[in-house]
Parts: sequence; structure tokens; C-alpha cells
Amino acid sequence: MGAGTYHLVTLGCPKNQVDSDKLEGTLAADGLTPVGEAAEADLIVVNTCAFIDEARRESIETVLALADERREDARLVVTGCLAERYGDDLDAALPEVDGVAGFGVPVTLGRRPEVDEPRIPSFDLLNLPRPPSSRPWAYVKVAEGCDRSCGFCAIPSFRGPQRSRSVGSILAEVDELDVREIVLVAQDLASFGRDQGVGERSIVPLVAKVAERVDRVRLLYLYPSDLTDGLINAVLDTGVAYFDLSLQHVSRPLLRRMRRWGDGDRYRERIASIRATRPDAVFRSNFIVGYPGETEADHDALLEFVEEIGVDWCGFFAYSEEEGTYAAGLDGTVPKGLVAERLSELGELQDGITSRRRDDLIGREVEVLVDEPGVGRTWREAPEIDGVVVVPMDLPVGGFSTVTVTGALGPDLEAA
Repeated sequence: MGAGTYHLVTLGCPKNQVDSDKLEGTLAADGLTPVGEAAEADLIVVNTCAFIDEARRESIETVLALADERREDARLVVTGCLAERYGDDLDAALPEVDGVAGFGVPVTLGRRPEVDEPRIPSFDLLNLPRPPSSRPWAYVKVAEGCDRSCGFCAIPSFRGPQRSRSVGSILAEVDELDVREIVLVAQDLASFGRDQGVGERSIVPLVAKVAERVDRVRLLYLYPSDLTDGLINAVLDTGVAYFDLSLQHVSRPLLRRMRRWGDGDRYRERIASIRATRPDAVFRSNFIVGYPGETEADHDALLEFVEEIGVDWCGFFAYSEEEGTYAAGLDGTVPKGLVAERLSELGELQDGITSRRRDDLIGREVEVLVDEPGVGRTWREAPEIDGVVVVPMDLPVGGFSTVTVTGALGPDLEAA
């Protein structure tokens, strides 16, 4: 196919960003060059998210907006989770789109496929090479899919069961990216190496080997049931004492309804043991609000936990009913207005905790990785989801610099 231009929009999680990086490699191999504006592109690609209803709405709104922006002769293709999950139904519902390409289906400048023409996957995104990173950090996806059956989650239905990459292929990608920080991602990161009950979990040796190659290693995210002493020590040994834990709630009865392990007391004990070893360890988590059957007592227990434990970074999300999941058939629906009240209460509480955590750093000397002119991060901040450190513009991008924190504004710090 002849040369042309493309514009790629990525929505959703870091794992989608990795997929987009690899898609860019295939587009470059086809002779296409990227452009910054959709109106300038011959091909517009939207890598969508379908995790919850809000993400689906954002994906569709983005597609429609790009359809309005594109040139008359430009081709608009939808790929990613929304395309994989809804396929032909999405194609029929969006006549503005020229193609719907599921995982592994080539994205090209060619004609729109016929309605009954099969779109057969011809490559494996998980194991495709990717271009060098344009930033001093990069996500690396170590596995695809998930073997768990959480009550609220539809991901296994369209991402499939877990498939782990080989350690060698991961390390080769790390070397080729040539960055200072690697962020390991997967749907179930701690289960890396054990797929459908077969094989040995290998996340601990993988973390150690990646740490030999880069200055920082970060893990997003970990199930609390798999937070073993060995994994905790592996994380601490990297020097990045950052724990992103997928807790979802603290009420034991509600977690059982979610088909999840744990409860508030077990989480408290694990976090306390880490802080006993590394008092300045940083924690991130996320919680679902309004899951079917959530009572006022459950909500109060979550409020108490958040206030007592004081994780540094935290997200709260309204429960989204997903077709085909266990939770979709549960009773005990929580009214939307009450969910909104609970979200507001939790968000206000967490904002205060995060602000106090950041204020505690004022006056301290910290080391930052400069991501772009005037913006850096210490090991306490994951890229794109946590706060940043505003630094002098003359600090070299891609390098580490020692600065003194002079102020804090919400999640962000100022340093000189």
C-alpha cells in the first residue's frame, strides 16, 4: 500500500497504550507517518476502552467527534476493547466508521470490508515489536487476558484467558525501549507465568531481572491475595516502594459477592507489615462504590478504612453493570443518587489525605526523573495517573536531578 498519514487516539488503561505503541509499529511498517491532528490524517485509528459504561460512552463520543473532524476522503477505524467486544454490532451502530478491527486484525488504508466479510486476526499484539519510547519511561505488558472471575468484570470475555509472554521477550523489549523507568502491566500481574492453572508464577524473578536493566521498576497493579512476602521484598529491593493494590472494597460480605478475596482487616495487616519495613512506602488503590448489596454499614466501613490507612493515591468508581457478568444478575441495586453521595464523600476524604501526604514532602530533597521540560516525578508518582513535580525548565529531560520541594498544590509538588 502507498504511503500516507495516520492519527492514533488511545483511550483507557496503560495496557491499551502498549497496544497502541505496537499498532504504531505496524502502521510505520506499512509506510504511514503520524500527524498530530485528525484533520490532517489519511487514516484515523481509535483504540477504544470498554471496561465500564462511562468508558464506552467516552469511546463512542470520541469516534463521533473524530468523524466530524476528518477529511472527506479519510478513513476512520475503531479498534481495541470496544471493537473486540461488540464487533459487527458496533459496525452497524456506527455508519460513520469505515472499519471495526478487533485484536490482531490489521488496521489499513484499504477499502471498508463487506458486512459479511470475515475479519481474521493475522498478528498477536502481545508479542509484536514496538518502536523506541519517546519518553524516559514506558509501559511493558507482560501478559494478556485474565483467569479470574470477579463478579463485576467482563474483561475475560473479550480479552480471553491469561497468556504470559516469555521472560526473554520481555527483557528484549525492555532493552530496545532504552528508558530509565519501566512500568510492568497486565490484567493480573502477580500471576505472570501461571496461565490457566499451568506453570509457575514468575513475577518475582522477572522484577529482579528488569531491575538490573533500568533505574526504576514499577508494578501496576497487584491483587492483594497474591501479595506474598517474596513479592513485597522484590518490590522493595528495586528501591521503588510503590504498591498499587486492587482492593475494590473492605466489607467481607460484599467482597464475597464480588467473588474477591480479602477484607479490611487483612488489608490493614498487610499494609502495616510493609510500612513496618519501609515506613515511607507509597500505596495506591481503587474501590467500587454502589456494588449490588452495598449497605450503609459497608460504606461506613470503607470510609473508616480510607481514613485510617491513608493510602497516598486512590480512585473511587461507581459500579457499572456489565452484560454477561455474575453481578448483572444480583439483587440489591443501589440508587444512583446514593452512589453519587457516597462517591462525593469518599473523594473529599481522599483529597484531604493526598494533600496532607504531599504537604509532608515540603522542604525535603528528592530525586526526580524529568519526563518533559519542567515536569518530573519521584519514585512516589506513577506516570499519567498520580501527581507530578514541577521542576526548573532547564533540567535535562530523561535524566535524574536532585531538587528541593518548595510547595504543594493538591496532588502536585513544586521544586527548585
